[in-house]
Amino acid sequence: MIVNSARFVISSPHVGKCPEEMRHEFAFIGRSNVGKSSLINMLTGNKSLAMTSSTPGKTMLINHFLINDQWYLVDLPGYGFAQRSKADREKLLKMIQGYIMHREQMTCLFLLIDGRHKPQKNDLEFMRWLGENGVPFCIVFTKLDKLSSSAAKGATAAYCAQLLEEWEELPPVFRTSAVDKRGRVEILDYIEQLCKLPLEASDDNDTQDNI
Repeated sequence: MIVNSARFVISSPHVGKCPEEMRHEFAFIGRSNVGKSSLINMLTGNKSLAMTSSTPGKTMLINHFLINDQWYLVDLPGYGFAQRSKADREKLLKMIQGYIMHREQMTCLFLLIDGRHKPQKNDLEFMRWLGENGVPFCIVFTKLDKLSSSAAKGATAAYCAQLLEEWEELPPVFRTSAVDKRGRVEILDYIEQLCKLPLEASDDNDTQDNI
């Protein structure tokens, strides 16, 4: 897929305020400071599309970006916001759960994982929650330019091997870097394939288990 246009459309405080039109949506989420904004900017070829910051947890709303006037890229707030108050954490958790569980337009959730680190408890718990609720998702390893080629390959392979101790099979896995643009073609091609599928309304799910 070639990205010809990417523009911000709306920031929503909850799923009920998201765009009403039926277009495929591909949402991106991860722990704070995982490099989500940088990856979004890399995928769209627009260095200023998503706000980047050295301060974790800047995304506080559900942000919709229209790509090629065809589909939405959705930037979700991160989870694991240790620096926030309990009330703020609960508010963001409710926002995230509300979108993931009730947004029928969401075709796939891209879960970003810092490829430099061993599996973290909140990432593993979030994946379990996705699996338990039948949410379609992919794993996207980020920041792999900060490792040598062999170290990046070894780290991501070890991570996947640990997941397979619990999961029967893994979702699609992408290895990326916002710096050298690795993984860009693969992710965009995957999105292009999914965009060809009919967008069907999903059953509403009232599950609200904690992530």
